[in-house]
Amino acid sequence: MPRIALTSVFVDDQEKALRFYTDVLGFEKRTDVPVGEYRWLTVGSPDQPGGTELLLEPSAHPAVKPFTEALVADGIPATQFAVDDVRAEHERLVALGVRFTQEPLTMGPVTTAVLDDTCGNLIQLAEMASEA
Repeated sequence: MPRIALTSVFVDDQEKALRFYTDVLGFEKRTDVPVGEYRWLTVGSPDQPGGTELLLEPSAHPAVKPFTEALVADGIPATQFAVDDVRAEHERLVALGVRFTQEPLTMGPVTTAVLDDTCGNLIQLAEMASEA
């Protein structure tokens, strides 16, 4: 059965995205290989050394800008990251200057918040309620 090994998010500046995803969100750089004027640049969770990687994909293709702008305009996150405590992560990130477009909100078994990654995307943080 296939496993998800890599997923991507389009970014308007790879170096800026690398700083945000590592220095602010806490991911670690996994791969950084020059590919022409861009890089094959991935990050991953330090808690999952062999886990899924996120490719910080250059948004150079002409279809990307209208697509990502439409998602942002409609408030639709490009992807979602799981966290243990959305409210605590929200507080930590706000203290670092991160702008949220949706404050923590509980909807049934999930609490979510949506942040601006500064590179053209909205990112959703999600916490699933633990079953008692």
